[in-house]
Order: sequence, then structure tokens, then C-alpha cells
Amino acid sequence: MSMMNKIALSFMPLLPKSLVYQFAKRYVAGTTKETALNAIEDLNKKGFVVTLDILGEHTQTRHIATEVTSDYIDLYKQIHKRKLNCNISLKPSHIGSDISEEIYNDNLQKVIKISEETDNFVRIDMESSKATDFTIKSFINEKNKGFNIGTVFQAYLHRTFDDIANLDPRNLNFRLCKGIYKESEDICITDRSKINDNYLKILRFAFENDIYVGIATHDIKLLESVHELIGELKVDSDRFEFQVLYGVPMHGWNQKHLDSGYKVRVYVPFGKDWYKYSIRRLKENPDIAGYIIKNLFSK
Repeated sequence: MSMMNKIALSFMPLLPKSLVYQFAKRYVAGTTKETALNAIEDLNKKGFVVTLDILGEHTQTRHIATEVTSDYIDLYKQIHKRKLNCNISLKPSHIGSDISEEIYNDNLQKVIKISEETDNFVRIDMESSKATDFTIKSFINEKNKGFNIGTVFQAYLHRTFDDIANLDPRNLNFRLCKGIYKESEDICITDRSKINDNYLKILRFAFENDIYVGIATHDIKLLESVHELIGELKVDSDRFEFQVLYGVPMHGWNQKHLDSGYKVRVYVPFGKDWYKYSIRRLKENPDIAGYIIKNLFSK
């Protein structure tokens, strides 16, 4: 199946974007704020909370970084106005970190300001290992100011456990994912079972230190182990949430989480960069690629 996915994916850039979108739209909440906000409202009605992300990264001009920041500011206002249960997740490079630290910090302050004014939350997303130190530093700087802010850690990086252990656990909030960026073996764990072991090691540390954690994974075997860990440590349901990507089949696990009294947050991406996101994610994540290719050939 892996080889079939690779062959099929190699042809996808040759297909008309309109055709690709018919399959990608399951995983992207449209291209406009309105389609995204409507998707959030629908998810809220079904019992899910949401984190919203404007697709895009590695912005190269101040003008675009400013536009993206303005879009996030407007989204906070719309989320507040419509009383949606949704926060924001943004990538540093999307609001200017590749251009300059000054531009990034200026835009981040604007986003934090509106998040505070609307009594919301902002999560600084994690990108490739090249940005890990920068992102952690940015997060710590803002957290130390008392802002309601979180970040993301990737379980496949060798350094992650130590990065978290070195932080002040008080009021710490992070999303824990496996990691999708292609990294060298000296930087990341490559064996799937060992990544899962490290994921559970980090999660146990978070639970034992009363750290709020977003458990972001679609790995059913890992989820079974997570549920066992929650039961073993008798973790209160207000100390964690499960997180999933919009549209990815979870084979009943989302409902199982809800039935257990656990919060489930859906990561909802949207925007004009849906094509790049879809193609890149399909190549980087064989599980999602499998879902797409299966749908593609069945139709």
C-alpha cells in the first residue's frame, strides 16, 4: 500500500486542482473565513471544541505577514461574536519569523492582544527542528508575561523530553504530537514503536507534573495505551484533551472519548493555500495519504 500511495501521489500534481479539491476538501474547511467559521459551528454542535489554523507558512514579505496577522485578529473577533468554542493555532513562519524576529514579535503581540481581549487562547505551533529553539524561546517569553498561551512538542525528536522537563510546569499547556517533518536520524527517532514509547514517556511526565496536554494522534494502538495510562494514573479529565485533524477517520474513537467525558478538539485548517497543504501532508503522512488514495480510486 505504501508503494501504491507513492505512485498515486506522484501523479496528483498533474491532476486539475478542481479535481484534487474534491478529495482534499474533506480535510480542509474551505478557503474563506466564513466556510471555516461555519465548520467550527457545526463541530461545536456535535460536542467538539476546535483549534483553527490559516494554511500557510514561510511567509517571505512583511506585507503578507501583516495580512495574515490581520486575518487572525479578525478571526478572534468573529469567534467571540459568534460565541464559538474555538482557539487559534499559528505557525511562527506564517507571521514573519523567516523575515525577521522583530516582524514576528510585532505580529505575535497583536495576536496575543486580541486573544486576551476576547478571553481566548493562542497556540504557537511547532515547525521543523530548525525552528525548535526559536519557538520554545518565544513561547517562554510570552508565558512568563502571564499570557494564556501554549505551544507544541514533537515526540519523535530526541530532545523533546528534556525540553519539557526543563520548563516550569506551572500552568504549562502544550500539544503533544508525533511530528511530521522529515528529519535526520541524529535529530529524530525513526522507529514507530520507539516514537510511541517516547510519546507515552512524555505524556506520563506531563500527567505526573499536572501539565495540561493536548493528546494529538490518530494512532489507534497509541490511543489504547493512552487510555490505559489515564486509568493507571487516575488523571482528571480537565487536565487533558484529545486532538485530531479535521476529516481524518478515527473509527469511533472520537465518540468513545466524548462518551468517556473527555474533551476532543478538532484541528481545522482552511485558506487559499489548501493545495500546497494537501499535497505536502499527503506526502508526509502515509495514513492520511491512504485515506485520500482509497477515496480517489474508489470514485
